Amino acid sequence: EVQLVESGGGLVQPGGSLKLSCAVSGFTFDDYAMSWVRQAPGKGLEWVSSLYSVSKNTYYTDSVKGRFTISTDNAKDTLYLQMNNLKPDDTAVYYCAAGMIGVHTRLEVTRKDYNYWGQGTQVIVFP
Repeated sequence: EVQLVESGGGLVQPGGSLKLSCAVSGFTFDDYAMSWVRQAPGKGLEWVSSLYSVSKNTYYTDSVKGRFTISTDNAKDTLYLQMNNLKPDDTAVYYCAAGMIGVHTRLEVTRKDYNYWGQGTQVIVFP
């Protein structure tokens, strides 16, 4: 059974850091592009970042470039999102997602853009 389980969210002040984790089972990182997608309160789903494990290519939406880093620990079957210099606009529920296509640059994405989703972990950036 394919499962994606996010963790690591929490409350942080602007300028702070968090590292999100996504433990996966039922597939390997070679099978799918891995992505992080977020949903801010009252907003739609926004693609944040993607990683293609075989090529090791990474991609980021403009608003997080230079601040967020996507990576994997293959031995632990875990995807990460290191988030630095967090801003209030980063407040959202963050989802780990797996799909044949990772990068979706349009303003709003849909659940159908990815094959599998985690349950989400909440990130709040607030003083």
